[in-house]
Amino acid sequence: MIIRTGGERRLSDFLLFEAAYAELFFTDVLWPDFTEATLDEALAVYGRRQRRYGRTSEQVRAVAAP
Repeated sequence: MIIRTGGERRLSDFLLFEAAYAELFFTDVLWPDFTEATLDEALAVYGRRQRRYGRTSEQVRAVAAP
């Protein structure tokens, strides 16, 4: 996961190659104000994301269905 603080919604060529399959989290919180609560929020958002690994949402549901 890459967390970008300060309200910017771009990577600015920062770790571009490493970010290829990373989950991105953008927050308006500035780095000095980044707290454990902000990290908890980022982790909660990450936990709710659907990882598809190249599949469509329909294919993921078909694999998950018994």
